[in-house]
Amino acid sequence: MRQTCLLILTLLAGCGEKTAKPPAPPAHAETIAHEGDLLKLTLTPQAQQRLGIVLARVGGGSAIAKREVAGEIVVPPLTANGVPVNSTSNLQQIGSQQAAADAELTRATAQARLARIAFDRTESLVREEAGSVRARDEAAAALASVQAALGAARQQRRLLGPAVSSLGSQPVLWVRASVFGSDMGEVRREVGVTVRTLGEGGAPRIARPVQAPPSANTVAGTVDLYYALDNRDRAFRVGQRVAVDLPLAGQTDGLSVPSTAILRDIHGGEWVYQKTAPNTFVRQRVEVASETGGRALLARGLAAGAQVVTDGAAELFGTEFGAAH
Repeated sequence: MRQTCLLILTLLAGCGEKTAKPPAPPAHAETIAHEGDLLKLTLTPQAQQRLGIVLARVGGGSAIAKREVAGEIVVPPLTANGVPVNSTSNLQQIGSQQAAADAELTRATAQARLARIAFDRTESLVREEAGSVRARDEAAAALASVQAALGAARQQRRLLGPAVSSLGSQPVLWVRASVFGSDMGEVRREVGVTVRTLGEGGAPRIARPVQAPPSANTVAGTVDLYYALDNRDRAFRVGQRVAVDLPLAGQTDGLSVPSTAILRDIHGGEWVYQKTAPNTFVRQRVEVASETGGRALLARGLAAGAQVVTDGAAELFGTEFGAAH
């Protein structure tokens, strides 16, 4: 009896060892749907009419090569020799310097007026032979001296830029674009640039190139380029960061489709619906190189002559995923 119990316990222990689960692997891979397994949509002509499906053929196109760089809105100087006011400027110090320059300009203006009166008086006395020529010459020298001081005071005030209180109401602002020194040779300086706000859907604006004092960032290895931007509607603020599309030398050739044909998913993927057979549409991944004038230049994804959906693409997207659009 004792030997029988030992045998049973031994068998049970062996069964327990065989049924023990192995440790979980550190990684697990499983097959997911491939882009080649996308749904093929077949719509009746009546359904296409209800969705407002409009087709366009893929054609050739070209676009000026562009490069996006970071930009900052700054205040232009009053003269060509002035320095732009940016967000890193010490406005309190600038305001103090402007107050001192305004006072000096007022003083120099008053002295020039008095010197002019003194010269005119001595000149009148010399004409009437009632005064000395030496006094007239001394008055002329004094007038020239104070006029030179007045010119210097005016120039110093211009170099300090607009009054600090008016920085936010300038009708024209400048955009400072930082370009790597190695890319300067490719930038077309005579052409305007496109300025876009960050995180907003506002329409892009064109800014024209302007001459400004040379400036650069030696740490980042960038050179600053300046462009004038119309801001009469107060759409931009001093210190605001923007995206600047710089035109480069040369053009990019490729296939183009209407911009309305491009769909973008939540991951940033770009798609179009291509007509592959009568009443049949398949979603096709593409890569957009650039967009301008309502046309999207493609880097890859389609062949010339293919038909893509322009109007009704969003409705097809909703039909494929079962969501209203």
